[in-house]
Amino acid sequence: MKLQPLHELHTRRFGRNLGVGLLLALFVALVFGLTVVKVTSIGPMPAFDHAVRPELVPQGGE
Repeated sequence: MKLQPLHELHTRRFGRNLGVGLLLALFVALVFGLTVVKVTSIGPMPAFDHAVRPELVPQGGE
């Protein structure tokens, strides 16, 4: 069985899919970059470890 050459529709669809794929990759890279910058700028973040931390207990007449 002989293979038929690509139709013009397939060429246009491939170009559109390539554009959407590149935009998606750029969006993922942007979100990843913003996440890395945000996480590295915060520094160490204390987590909830079910232990009393004296610095978080309100001081005063409550």
